[in-house]
Amino acid sequence: MTDRYHHGDLRRALIAAAVEAIAESGPSALSLRAVAKRAGVSHAAPAHHFGDKAGLLTAVAAEGYDRFADALERAWEATGDFVEVGVAYVRFAIDNKAYFETMFRPELLHEDDPDLQRAESRSNDALVRGAGAQRPDAAFNAEALGAWSLVHGFAGLLMGGNFPQVVKDDPEAALREIATHVRFGKHS
Repeated sequence: MTDRYHHGDLRRALIAAAVEAIAESGPSALSLRAVAKRAGVSHAAPAHHFGDKAGLLTAVAAEGYDRFADALERAWEATGDFVEVGVAYVRFAIDNKAYFETMFRPELLHEDDPDLQRAESRSNDALVRGAGAQRPDAAFNAEALGAWSLVHGFAGLLMGGNFPQVVKDDPEAALREIATHVRFGKHS
């Protein structure tokens, strides 16, 4: 449980309390009243700062996307390797489950929120950086979308406990091995 809020950044304290609550029960079960209690503030404080549950979840998701983008950017800068960006994706999901579960639940969020849109765009840019450029008029980057589908599906299956123990023991090595068998890009 977070330290009870006294003075300082109430918005930050409420987001931290929400992340803790989400880690315990998932984003759908989040209650503004429970977040207020966890943060040690009046039950009206979350609504005052975020408007509604979706507003608070949107703030959590935006913060999550920024943290996610940071992790992906660090992986790219350190390695220049698209596979290692995918490994960073999975590592983020494992280490930041509450954020990850919230970020990919658009039905719970205010999708038109400018902070959320900026953070999503930043994380998308970090994710597709290594996918290579396709035709500028292409509706989507097939290589990036395929890689995203693979790592997101892998992360979801892993967090759901669906893999054998050998994969659970070292998911990063397993993903790297999978990447050697999956080829994205033009086929000869």
